[in-house]
Amino acid sequence: METILVVEDEPSLQETLAYNLQKQGYIVEATGDGRAALEKARALQPDLLVLDIMLPGLDGIEICKTLRREGFHSPIIILTARDDEIDRVVGLEIGADDYITKPFSMRELIARVKAQLRRTETIRAETERLQAESIRLSASQSAAASDSRAVLTFGNLAINQTRREVILDGEVLGIKPQEYDLLLFFAEHKGQMLSRKFVLERVWGWDYIGDSRTVDVHVRWLRQKIEPDPANPTRIITVRGGGYRFEG
Repeated sequence: METILVVEDEPSLQETLAYNLQKQGYIVEATGDGRAALEKARALQPDLLVLDIMLPGLDGIEICKTLRREGFHSPIIILTARDDEIDRVVGLEIGADDYITKPFSMRELIARVKAQLRRTETIRAETERLQAESIRLSASQSAAASDSRAVLTFGNLAINQTRREVILDGEVLGIKPQEYDLLLFFAEHKGQMLSRKFVLERVWGWDYIGDSRTVDVHVRWLRQKIEPDPANPTRIITVRGGGYRFEG
């Protein structure tokens, strides 16, 4: 339930305000001193402040200005006995959300209070919605960027690192795990000449027991799957006396 701070130095009016607001189900704190009101507002951070202008210690205008300067965002309804336009304009310019001129009916005050709290709730809900939407869009953009980075594309050939898939002309190829690792390693070093020994150590591991012919066999299998003409490869090129170079 919302908390309302009532700041009114006339005891009977303060009591009446507190009583009627409590009847509406609000939690009400009250004070009649300006400096005490400022401290209560800082400590309580009420959902709404009903603030008289003429107060002992510190007037309502200074309280309102100080709270707004300190980042107090809850609505403030100003109470004033001076029914002139200057007071109204100044009251709203100092950061008040509404004003009501004495004398007033409790029904009118309660209607103003409810309207301000509804407005605050609407703003809060909209802010939360926008924040959630912003987070969702940010996450979506981040995921899209991540997905984009996770897919290496070479013409009609694509390597999806997230799914560990190789796609040729839109079709997912039947690639064995070691073939995938070898192709990905080639793709990550596009245009570089890679010796068989280097490939064997990096793809199969330093402790692999075998020889460089293992690389040749897997290259042959890959060519059969990704080359238009495996006998005349254009993607994985053999470098005579050296190893292999991936052209994409």
